[in-house]
Amino acid sequence: MTLRSRYTLFTVFWLIFILLLYNIFVYFFVIRVTTRGEEQIIANKVDLVLDTLRKNKLADIDDPKLLSDLYNANEMLRVVTKDMTVVNTVGIDKDLMSITPVVSNVSRSETVHIGGQRALFLSKPIYQNDVLIGVVEGARRLTVLDSYLQILLVALSVTSIGAIVFAIFGTYWFTSRLTGPIAQMVQTMREIDRSGVLHRLKMGREESVELQQLIRAFNQMIERIDRNIETQKQFVADASHELKTPLTVIGSYADMLKRWGRDNAEVRDEAVEAIAQETERLKRLTRSMLTLAEAEQDNWLQRSRFDVSAVVKELAAVLGKTFQRDIRVHAPSSTVSMYGDKDKIRQLLQILIDNAIKYSKEPIDVRIRLAKNSVKIEVTDYGIGVPESEIPFMFERFYRVDEARHRSTGGSGLGLSIAKKIVDLHEGSVEVFSKPGNGTTVSIQFPRNLQYG
Repeated sequence: MTLRSRYTLFTVFWLIFILLLYNIFVYFFVIRVTTRGEEQIIANKVDLVLDTLRKNKLADIDDPKLLSDLYNANEMLRVVTKDMTVVNTVGIDKDLMSITPVVSNVSRSETVHIGGQRALFLSKPIYQNDVLIGVVEGARRLTVLDSYLQILLVALSVTSIGAIVFAIFGTYWFTSRLTGPIAQMVQTMREIDRSGVLHRLKMGREESVELQQLIRAFNQMIERIDRNIETQKQFVADASHELKTPLTVIGSYADMLKRWGRDNAEVRDEAVEAIAQETERLKRLTRSMLTLAEAEQDNWLQRSRFDVSAVVKELAAVLGKTFQRDIRVHAPSSTVSMYGDKDKIRQLLQILIDNAIKYSKEPIDVRIRLAKNSVKIEVTDYGIGVPESEIPFMFERFYRVDEARHRSTGGSGLGLSIAKKIVDLHEGSVEVFSKPGNGTTVSIQFPRNLQYG
């Protein structure tokens, strides 16, 4: 069953339930109010008869005028003695006259059915010197009232049926407008699945805020998928290009070995060295590509609390000794704790410091600052720097500021992309400040929710 049908049925059934309760309440409320009014009319006449009898001390108990002055065509009035004798009566309605007299020392009021119609019956006792003498009885048909109730019932039924019909068409129209964008979204998804071409939904002005948000979220998802597809295409193209060069070199030197390498030791040594270098470059490139692929997985980070100062100092000592470079660490005297993946943060810092070592000859400064809402790490070198126009593209995959320079240093163009991914997964931000000839500073900032201690 479609959402439109479910919503329509739910609305109609709920409306029917409410109308049913409302009609029952109105019907019985009108019956009660109108019946009470009719009962009051007959009660007033019986009270007048009793008052007259008390004033005359029952002298005119059998006087026809006692009742005739109060008589109405749809009523019956009578006086019944204690021995069940009717001493005075007025009325022409045989059904009302046929009601069996009842003598009781208490007042009685009830609704009876006579000839398929309702009638009110009222009886009040007559006392003389605290002795029960008889009763005054009155009855009144509710024919007019019942006819009005029939009209009310018809009116309630007609209006209820009209409301239900209106609700059916109104709800169906409303749900059609409501589910229209959803149906359009489903159709768009099917079209995308069929053709493989991404499409976006058009947003109408008449759409509700929620539907606009849904359409906007869908279009944003499509745009993100489109960007990811383009990124993947670009990545595959770049990776193919990057792999093509070392494979071509390896193939060329392998061919050279086949032709002249056996008899020429110099050619053989040159070919073996070149093949080894390109093979090592292929290994680094493959590791970087695998790292970027693994970074897309949800469980790539293994978070724990650690001292980032200790990680920086240990890494600076290792790299400084390995490359015979002066790497100066400036950190607070207290522990700078943060919550994240210790190994990935170390990999991030290694990428940044390694770049600083490659493109500078001067000492390298690593500063750690502990602010109220963040942990900031800065890696500064005093080397050749980066042109300002190139800074926005530094973290793109396979991007090189200087192709020849990266070739000479053996870079794959993926290191900074991996670094940026690590920063993003830790909900941090990165900024680059650089001028050609004046060095480069890479500033990384992690938010407060990753900071402890």
